[in-house]
Amino acid sequence: MYRNILLAYDGSEVGQRALLESQDIAQWSQARLTLVAVVPVDADTLGLGYEYLPAFVIVPEQKKKYQRLLDDGVSHLTSKGFRATGSLMSGDVVSEIANHASAIRADLIVVGHRQEKSWVRRWWSNSTAKSLVEVAPCSVLMVVVRDRQQGKHQNV
Repeated sequence: MYRNILLAYDGSEVGQRALLESQDIAQWSQARLTLVAVVPVDADTLGLGYEYLPAFVIVPEQKKKYQRLLDDGVSHLTSKGFRATGSLMSGDVVSEIANHASAIRADLIVVGHRQEKSWVRRWWSNSTAKSLVEVAPCSVLMVVVRDRQQGKHQNV
């Protein structure tokens, strides 16, 4: 049984909702949950020298929006009786998730994954979930996020 679970999403409402509505979450009532919003930093928008900037380079208004959504997610979990905390991060998604999982000694990481419709986008896109599996210090569960027309989501 998992005792310390990290729930990671991309900072979006849809990503958070996929995790919070996951059917598996009910079985983790005895676990400590850490909800983590990892907002990727787009190196193209930062220009040359971005690697020398602090890890958190989000405009303050955006940071407040992400923090509010994160706080709402933690409140939702605690109102359901879970022991939950939250953390807002920015940077390389895979590194941030893996490092935080190690720091809190997580025994399970749950991540949301957006399913691409186009085979070309699937083939050429960078898969965070796939990369995370390679470096994760523990087990990884992927929650697939689908469009509302195809159904809510499913776990893989």
